[in-house]
Amino acid sequence: MTNLSIQSGTPTTRVAVLLLAAGEGSRLGGYPKALLKKDDQTLLEHLVISTKSMAPIEFVAVTGFYAEAIEGEIDRLNRAHDLNIKTCLNPYPEKGQSSSIRLGLESLQSAFDVLFVALSDQPEIGCMEISELLEGFTNRPPGTQIVLPMVGKQRGNPVLFSKGAVDEILAISQMVCRSYMDANPALIYRLDTNRQAFIQDVDTPKDISKYQLSKS
Repeated sequence: MTNLSIQSGTPTTRVAVLLLAAGEGSRLGGYPKALLKKDDQTLLEHLVISTKSMAPIEFVAVTGFYAEAIEGEIDRLNRAHDLNIKTCLNPYPEKGQSSSIRLGLESLQSAFDVLFVALSDQPEIGCMEISELLEGFTNRPPGTQIVLPMVGKQRGNPVLFSKGAVDEILAISQMVCRSYMDANPALIYRLDTNRQAFIQDVDTPKDISKYQLSKS
C-alpha cells in the first residue's frame, strides 16, 4: 500500500469527505437524524461547517430514507456556504450502512490522499476532533493506513482511510470499510483519545434531550 507523507492542515493534504446520511432513524420514530437541530443548525450543517477546516477537494453525501428532505438541506448549504457537496442516492437503504458505504466509495472521483468517513448523527464532532484525526494520520506508525479513534476500548467515528486503503477496498467486490478493517488489523492506527465526541451519537429520543437537540 502507498505510504503517504501528509502535512495536516496544509495544501498538500488532499481530503475527500464521505458522509453517510441514508438511515431511517427508526428509534427516533422515523426522523432524519441529519436534520435534527442544535443551536439553530442542523447536524448536517454543523458537520459541513466543521469539515471546511480541511478544505476538502470532494464531498459526497449518501442519502436514502428522507432523500428529498436531506438533499434539499444540502442544496441550501451549497448555496449558503459556497460548497459543492454531491449527493448519491442509495436505492436500497434498508440493506444497511454497508450498502451506503460501498456506493459512496464507488462515487468518489477525486485524487485524494485521505478519505474522511463521517456519520450524520454525531452532534459533538467539530474542528478540534477533525484536527486530532488529521494529526493522527500525519503521525501514524509506518505501514498503517487507517486512523480509528478509540475512547478507552470503544471504537469511534469518524474514521480516516488512505487512498491506498480505499483502492484496495474497491478492488474486492462487495468489500466495505468495516470488513476490510476486520481483515487487516495491522493496517489500523488506533488513536487513543479522551474526546467523548467520537463515541457520541443520536439513536433514541433520550439522546435528543441529552444533547439538547430539537426536530426542525
